[in-house]
Amino acid sequence: MTRSVSAAEAVEATEAQPAGPAVRRDVPPARSSREPERPPLGSSDLYTNRELSWLDFNDRVLQLAEDEGVPLLERLKFLAIYESNLDEFFMVRVAGLHDQIDAGIDARGPDGLRPLEVLDRLVARVREQAGRHSRQFEDVVRPALVERGIRIVTCDECTPQELEAIDRRFDEQIFPVLTPLGVGPGRPFPYISNLSLSLAVWLRDPESHAESFARVKVPKEVLPRFVPMEGRTFVPLEEVIARHLDKLFPGMEILRHSVFRVTRDADFTVSDEADDLVRAVEDELRRRRFGEVVRLEVGSDMDADLRARLVRWLDVEERQVYDIDGLVDMTDLWEVHGIDGYSELRDRPWSPLTPSAFQTGDGEDADVFAEMRRGDILVHHPYHSFSATVERFLEQAVRDPDVLAIKLTVYRTSDDSTLVPSLIEAAERGKQAVCLVELKARFDESRNIHWARVLEEVGAHVVHGLPGLKTHAKAMLVVRREGTGVRHYVHVGTGNYNNKTARLYEDFGLFTADPEITADVGDLFNSLTGYARPVEMRRVFVAPSGMRNGVLEQISRTVEAHQAGKPARIVMKLNSLVDRRSIEALYEASQAGVPVDLNVRGICCLRAGVRGVSDNIRVVSVVGRFLEHSRIYGFQRGEERSYFIGSADLMHRNLDTRVEMIVPVDDDAARAELEDTLERCFADDTFSWDLQPDGGWKRNTGGERGVHAELMARALERAAADV
Repeated sequence: MTRSVSAAEAVEATEAQPAGPAVRRDVPPARSSREPERPPLGSSDLYTNRELSWLDFNDRVLQLAEDEGVPLLERLKFLAIYESNLDEFFMVRVAGLHDQIDAGIDARGPDGLRPLEVLDRLVARVREQAGRHSRQFEDVVRPALVERGIRIVTCDECTPQELEAIDRRFDEQIFPVLTPLGVGPGRPFPYISNLSLSLAVWLRDPESHAESFARVKVPKEVLPRFVPMEGRTFVPLEEVIARHLDKLFPGMEILRHSVFRVTRDADFTVSDEADDLVRAVEDELRRRRFGEVVRLEVGSDMDADLRARLVRWLDVEERQVYDIDGLVDMTDLWEVHGIDGYSELRDRPWSPLTPSAFQTGDGEDADVFAEMRRGDILVHHPYHSFSATVERFLEQAVRDPDVLAIKLTVYRTSDDSTLVPSLIEAAERGKQAVCLVELKARFDESRNIHWARVLEEVGAHVVHGLPGLKTHAKAMLVVRREGTGVRHYVHVGTGNYNNKTARLYEDFGLFTADPEITADVGDLFNSLTGYARPVEMRRVFVAPSGMRNGVLEQISRTVEAHQAGKPARIVMKLNSLVDRRSIEALYEASQAGVPVDLNVRGICCLRAGVRGVSDNIRVVSVVGRFLEHSRIYGFQRGEERSYFIGSADLMHRNLDTRVEMIVPVDDDAARAELEDTLERCFADDTFSWDLQPDGGWKRNTGGERGVHAELMARALERAAADV
């Protein structure tokens, strides 16, 4: 993604913009005796509701679609991302609110809002955002694309020649796939699957004058949503179907039609006491299709009577109905974004680079084990190649005859992942191959079931973690015979072992042969595959047994250092900050005078800049070309600098109901890399937002710095220096 000063210009720069000093706020003057007392840290005024904070995050995504400095096709992409984000939010979080309300559960968070209050505020905010979302596409992005030769049009806007082509396409490819479903005596209202797009059609028999309803599913799962025509013209599939409704209902009068879409509750719970966990997950996946309806989207042109009938048939409340102007369901705009050409309308392509530790001076693959014995290696995706680092590490382990065992956690991985096939090859070569596959990774259950079965068929050891806990830690352990003993080599990442998302998500990975860290990771794997009570770890923090306490202790020690007169600072980079105890600890650190800098991409329930409570806390969110996904915990106490990276956010689910792990980063160069990245995030004045004391977010605009462009430029500079 680019900005006023484009990412392309920054990448072409001969030198990366140097990281500036930490952005600090002036410490406020001492309070006078007339100032109000500090609110207690348990006050609901000091916490933002989790669901409403998430909507703030998705609003930041929408703002990128509205940003004229962003290339046009990338703005189209952000419109699609906004929609897909919102779909998942309704399927899980909004569905949960409805469940609480229906059950009469008054489950309040630290913000003090009742579920019904949250839902009412949420609905109002989503309606406002939906209007902006539609207007941005219909009034701004679509016309701008037309000017560049990319047309997304209705049949009414097509030329006679294009209509002829549409008619042929319908007869040959679309009509055979369609199944009209009538509703009437003996024909109940059909089941509408989750996120399916449909045409509601109102018909009249010209002889009997009887009127009736029919539903036609838009089969975008098997056909392109946007029907391509000659040149760069695309017609929405529902438009093509609507033009030919007379062929679906011969002899009937088509009185009116409109588009609608249903979103269902897609969350589920699987008992860990099930005799066959794989089969239990499969059963729940089938039941997911029949979840309760939580949202009905209808075209704003839908007839009022037809709309009322849909509301009744689907048994939804009026507040669950969203009238959409223009195109319904923009998730499929990815199809248009993916067309060939138009480089001037996109971000400049980025090819991840290979760090010097993974290749020799002549471009050959380096001995990764030898490099790890020399010292820790920190990699940063997508600036560094996932395939040339993580996949390369596993491939070398598979081929090495001295490697005895390989252990890996899989939470989310891609269909074409090389990691699981490599583990399969390791098993076939006689190595001990162990894979912990998390079957309950939401929306990736089917893929993980597939990989689990494939691994079991070749004799790999497949386990599914501990009862009642999801395994979210990202770790790979290699056990290698060396001399008269063995040595452990470990990779720990902040993101999933997924080569596709590694090109889009920003994440760190640590390769280490440190004896204590690798022993801790080995103990973790043993506890996941066997039976063991939680053991005291040497260097790493593991949830649910000790991560929260470990982080809180680091915060406490930093406060003590500040009170002892040492320079002190807390700096963290997270996806989400929700955990109440952690927020209270950060408030206490701020009250003690410790500067706290937080880079929180998504949900943030903490309130920054509240006088007497969080004066010394700054919260920045960066949303841009790459999805900020890494988690970094940093504590500076005089000359001591303690940094940890891993998979966990400060959320109840991460700290209490998941197996998580964060590991220390001891290498001076690696710590400097983390610090440099953090300071660039805080200095970003183009794609960053500052959290305000009232809970709102203020975008930083008109600046010259963007962290993604700077890190791409830095990676190129270092690659050139290594040649």
